[in-house]
Amino acid sequence: MVELKAPLTLPAVVICALLFDLVESVPPFDPYKVLGVTKSASQAEIKKVYKRLAKEWHPDKNKNPEAEDMFIKITKSYEILSSEEKRSNYDRYGQTDDTQPFGHHGHHPFHDHFYFDETFFHFPFNAKDGRDFADSKYMLHFNQYINDIVPDSFKRPYLIKITSDWCFSCIHIEPVWKESVQELEPLGVGIGVVDVSFERRLANHLGAHRTPSILGVINGKVTFFHYAVVRQHLRQFVEDLLPQRLVEKVTDRNNHQFLNSWHAINKPHVLLFDQVPIVPLLYKLTAFAYKDYVQFGYVDQGLTETANLLRQFNINTYAPTMLVFKENTDKPADIIQAKGMKKTIIDEFISNNKFLLAPRLVNQKVFDELCPVKQFHRRRKYCVLLITSEEESFSTGNKAFLSLASTNTNDVLRFAYVYQRQQQALCDTLLRNRDSTPPQVVILERRSGAGKVLYKPVLSGWNGSEEDKHRLLEELQRLQKDPSVLNHDAILPELNNEFASMFLIRWVFTAYDYLTEIIDDVLHNNWREMMPLLSLIFSALFILFGTVVIQAFSDSSEDIPAKPKSKEASKTENGSPNNTSTSSRQPRKNFVEVTELTDITYMSNLVKLRPGHTNVVLVLTDASKNVLLSKFAKEVYSFTGSLTLHFSFLNVDKHSEWMDTLLEFAQDTMQIDTDEDETGNRKVDYTGYVLALNGHKRYLCLFRPVYTGEDPDKSEEEGTTSGTRSRSSLRDEHQHQSRKGTSRSRSTSLQIHHKLDRLGLWMERLIEGTLPRYYIPAWPGLDKITVTK
Repeated sequence: MVELKAPLTLPAVVICALLFDLVESVPPFDPYKVLGVTKSASQAEIKKVYKRLAKEWHPDKNKNPEAEDMFIKITKSYEILSSEEKRSNYDRYGQTDDTQPFGHHGHHPFHDHFYFDETFFHFPFNAKDGRDFADSKYMLHFNQYINDIVPDSFKRPYLIKITSDWCFSCIHIEPVWKESVQELEPLGVGIGVVDVSFERRLANHLGAHRTPSILGVINGKVTFFHYAVVRQHLRQFVEDLLPQRLVEKVTDRNNHQFLNSWHAINKPHVLLFDQVPIVPLLYKLTAFAYKDYVQFGYVDQGLTETANLLRQFNINTYAPTMLVFKENTDKPADIIQAKGMKKTIIDEFISNNKFLLAPRLVNQKVFDELCPVKQFHRRRKYCVLLITSEEESFSTGNKAFLSLASTNTNDVLRFAYVYQRQQQALCDTLLRNRDSTPPQVVILERRSGAGKVLYKPVLSGWNGSEEDKHRLLEELQRLQKDPSVLNHDAILPELNNEFASMFLIRWVFTAYDYLTEIIDDVLHNNWREMMPLLSLIFSALFILFGTVVIQAFSDSSEDIPAKPKSKEASKTENGSPNNTSTSSRQPRKNFVEVTELTDITYMSNLVKLRPGHTNVVLVLTDASKNVLLSKFAKEVYSFTGSLTLHFSFLNVDKHSEWMDTLLEFAQDTMQIDTDEDETGNRKVDYTGYVLALNGHKRYLCLFRPVYTGEDPDKSEEEGTTSGTRSRSSLRDEHQHQSRKGTSRSRSTSLQIHHKLDRLGLWMERLIEGTLPRYYIPAWPGLDKITVTK
């Protein structure tokens, strides 16, 4: 973009106006014209044209300076026309959110700045300039991440994009990233962008070693995003980052138990009434931000089990309603109702109701927020503190103190209470000159963060009588007129954390969440994040048990043919050499179970494969079936002990179209070279390919056949020549041609046999998780059989 900020003279105004009109006259973005299809084109035609144009204008193959811009337009056009919803909107209204002209980011006031498309001035393309200009306000630095983002991640999750200059893949995900940011940021999700070109230190700290990458940060922990970059996937990724027990589902059966727990957890309770069955993400993010202050519940208005709650609190079912309950569980302390509930409204509502009317001081954090240190004369806060006990005999005085606190409307006064047994040091300091027997009421003002306070005990204790209330109110009125009535000073000790005994329970929940994430990473996600730890574990296990296991397999394989040898000897003595050769090929007891992948077994062996399981599929033809299956069984035999590996084979003579469709999704990434003949059919020999397919996570790993054997034609010809020179006069031309044909067939068999020479090494990398993975949006169907031409 070119930004002109110089003062405008009259000629300059005229020239700029003409330029502005010229830019505005640029024809709108038309996906049909970009792809060169009509509005009645089918999805198959659009897909075919897109693949041809994408291959033609790919920046890696086309050196035209306009290839970058054209490739982006082709991709954007296909995204619009391949979606029925976006295509319908474009056909009806002539544009969608994605059809804005490239280089224009909305209209700006004419008197403010002038913005022009860089293509008007024919500037060279740069991937950095092609990124969204709004990324600049999300750019992160190492110190900013450590000092600001990590502490703030304990209140809200962060979604961070890793990018760099000249990253063409970053440009491809930019529209989806922009839409996701516009959707998630107003809900309370933090957004960040790390440019590896300038912040290599931060990228290494996050463990991001490739671009583009997307990761989430919550509670200081980094989690990588491994799915297709789609807005719904990014939203679900953010939801999965949040703890599972943030919001409790409330019905008529458990509402009393939920609301009456305010005394035990010392928190207000908030109920959200809405008609959607799933808790909205905005509400989950709010619950995470205020989890230390408020307990959250959700009521689904569409359930019959919530009808009594709707009638009890007279809930309007046409708009979301939020109620906050404090000590009185029969009547909400505050309520808001709005059809489009925004985050700012919810934050203000929760901030005004973070504490109970008379909360208990359970730790130093609550004390600091309820009774802050005096900073200015007009911001001073006085705390009315009741020192009591949890015994039943003190309930009358406690209820009277709560009743008095509920009538307080003065923001300068804060009511709270403590249990003497839990906060013995605090109570002894405040009651050192008086009878320490509770209940007692103390009025105090904090003067410094070191614990210095000015205070005054109320005479005659506290029994909750009307006389006690009148005496306390008189003291409070006198205090507001003359702050010098606080004639005692002391240094308060730090409060005990009464919830420290619940540390074990919280630790168990935290450990459960952590183990769940580890299992999900191991079974479903990319192992590269855990490679240092996994490499150490697998190395130790291999050293300790690898040799023993291999020796055990070798001993068992040697013991099996030992017995038939005696039978062979006996049969040889009886003069039956033919039976000897047959008996030496007895089937092995240990075998590899390989099933054929057909339309019948397709769902169970791939699409509905259990999470964490992988199907290793050998691609073969009718001619190479016997040779490749035998070699395949030998190569994968040592991996049959894994319960998560399954072995199948696919006949490419029947399902070549399935292979073409499957590998098209990852064609740009794997760079599979394909040629086309005159009829437009691709000529790819898939014989010997091996696919590791993860049905649950929808990705594949590819093995390409590598021939490592000697030249079979040469060795065969040499052996034939040396063996026939002495007997050439006894063989006629027909026998020589027959033997030559047999030699050629054996040569072909040997060449196919050597295609799987390196499969064992590839399987080891598959187990280690170091193979590249190619994700696809959906598995193609296998019900169609390719017609033999």
